[in-house]
Amino acid sequence: MLPETANPLLPALHDTLKRMTIAYIGLGSNLPSHAGPPDATLAAAALRLASLGRLIARSPLYSTAPVGFADQPRFVNAAVALETELPPHALLLALLAIEHDFGRDRSGGFSNGPRTLDLDILLFGNVILLESGLEIPHPRLAQRAFVLVPLNEIAPHAVDPRSGKSVSQLLQSLFPSLKDEIDAVVPIQSDIWRADAGGVALCPAKPYRSGN
Repeated sequence: MLPETANPLLPALHDTLKRMTIAYIGLGSNLPSHAGPPDATLAAAALRLASLGRLIARSPLYSTAPVGFADQPRFVNAAVALETELPPHALLLALLAIEHDFGRDRSGGFSNGPRTLDLDILLFGNVILLESGLEIPHPRLAQRAFVLVPLNEIAPHAVDPRSGKSVSQLLQSLFPSLKDEIDAVVPIQSDIWRADAGGVALCPAKPYRSGN
């Protein structure tokens, strides 16, 4: 019997598979970019995100009320699941570069103001990270319906490692505070978002109301 020969590619393949992590990214826009109106911007940004790994899920689009500064257009929001081997800081830098390419200047403007594109790391596997410029899970994840509603469409059972609660549980906890804001998060249709799905299945949109 011939002796077994080790495949030199197996250790590298094992290490690559070991490093893959599912990151959940929140997308938002309420100003046009070079790609077009906000829904077109999010569709183009999602295609760019696919270059950072493999997109495995995309939520529907939602029209959402501004938070913190009301005198601005409504936002268009979504969430995607990205399987990536990038570590958190490298992923953040890549997201900031994509934002910049779509006209976002984080050095200008003001907190909660209008923007062409917002890309936020919501969850990164079970990582808890608190450093200057990067906090994972996102620090306001549990307080933002415009984040939790689309995220719940693609990852209701994903767990916030800080609280130990699932996305679905976080959303249910938030509903009582939204009872007077029935138009805060409303599903919308977008042909370009659907057309640019790139083979990634879109979850069916559904309206959310307090108690759902």
